[in-house]
Amino acid sequence: MGWLDPKLQLKVTQRQILTPSLVQMVSLLQLNKLELREMIQQELMQNPVLEEMGEDGLPREREAGEDGFEKAESEAGEVGDPYEEFDVKALFEEYMDATERQAEREEIERPSYENFLSPPTTLTDHLEWQLSLSLVPEGVKTAALSIIGNLNEDGYLTATLEEMAESGGLTREDVEQALRLVQEFDPLGVAARDLQECLLLQLVVLEPENTLAQQIVRDHLKQLQNKQYRELARALNRPLPAVLAAIEAIRRCDPRPGRRYNRAQPTVIEPDVFFAKVGNDYHVLLNEDELPQLRLSPLYRRLLDRRMAPPEVRSYVRERFASAVQLLKNIQQRKQTILRVCEIIVERQREFLDQGPDCLKPLMIKEVAEEVGVHPSTVSRAVANKYAYTPQGVVELRSFFSEAVGGPSGQAMSLLSLKRRVRRMIEEEDSVHPLTDEQIAQRLAAEGIQVTRRTVAKYREDMRIPSTHQRRVKL
Repeated sequence: MGWLDPKLQLKVTQRQILTPSLVQMVSLLQLNKLELREMIQQELMQNPVLEEMGEDGLPREREAGEDGFEKAESEAGEVGDPYEEFDVKALFEEYMDATERQAEREEIERPSYENFLSPPTTLTDHLEWQLSLSLVPEGVKTAALSIIGNLNEDGYLTATLEEMAESGGLTREDVEQALRLVQEFDPLGVAARDLQECLLLQLVVLEPENTLAQQIVRDHLKQLQNKQYRELARALNRPLPAVLAAIEAIRRCDPRPGRRYNRAQPTVIEPDVFFAKVGNDYHVLLNEDELPQLRLSPLYRRLLDRRMAPPEVRSYVRERFASAVQLLKNIQQRKQTILRVCEIIVERQREFLDQGPDCLKPLMIKEVAEEVGVHPSTVSRAVANKYAYTPQGVVELRSFFSEAVGGPSGQAMSLLSLKRRVRRMIEEEDSVHPLTDEQIAQRLAAEGIQVTRRTVAKYREDMRIPSTHQRRVKL
């Protein structure tokens, strides 16, 4: 049983360990300007050793107490204990609390802009407000709230009447009455259970006398979706112009009535870098406007040098100094990495900057990483969620990267440029005789770009462009 005895064994292994400073550097690199500004503000509040420089080059004012330290230090001179004049622990508590008091003062003097902006009205808010103005029995009101709560972002009802009646302990009559009530609310077509009902709810109000449009939606929606207009006219035994006029009325309806209230709020985009053209050359400038400029507080540095300070005070200051220094180094490293990556982008994509998206060249993250001398993941983080102001407008840094495909004369071209050509061909096609994927491939081949029909179909699907059959307009 000797093989069961405990034994010591030496083993050499390699493991990648991320130190806290490395984790912070990686985190900083993938922040855009707005996120970095927020992060620095948090550090200023948490670390009293950091100071924000004002526009005049001087540190921004702190709470009262710093002048007292300066005065005590100058009066003490070289004689006696300089800490006899004041309580060091109390001083540190004061400075540790100063950031909170500063935040309170700023909140009073400079209210947040959020206090002046009302949140956008959602579809639920809009419908519940209308329901509050309706005089209906309590059971119907409860059922209406259940219906409103079961609408998707397009405004369609996703639950059956039976499910809502059972889950809410409601009668079928109350649920049906509540559905009719909500379907009368604005926006027209809300709480429909399918596209047909949605369009009919709108046509009954907007086109009450247009029975032909209602008939098309009620009985021939499939032919309408397939744009089989001639077949539709024959089936209805009506002239084609009358059918087209009815179809035009249907087009004025909104197939997604809830979207106007559920639109995603616009994202605030602020360029992180500027690609500025000076003469014939482009210069990369980091956008540091409104970013707090940091420095280490000399007050706390002098306190750290004092040998007579209590050990717990010196330990705290030393820890805060190490954290502050590491933050400043990582911010500078982030700046240098982004600038270097952008300089290579400018060098490789000069034609894009001069002439536009059609001249985008193939560029891989790995190529830039090798030239910068970093790991590809570092480059990926450096361009993530960041934008550049260029002569072609504000462009996401990631859009400068694209894989290569076979271009004219055997030269490589950007995949994004090729997709743009496919999209442009489809936009310029005859809607009565739309291009097939094979025809698009043949046109590209005439330009020297060799792609198969399947490849064209894949690009078209990636861009969410309907098939030839779905794009065809039948007269």
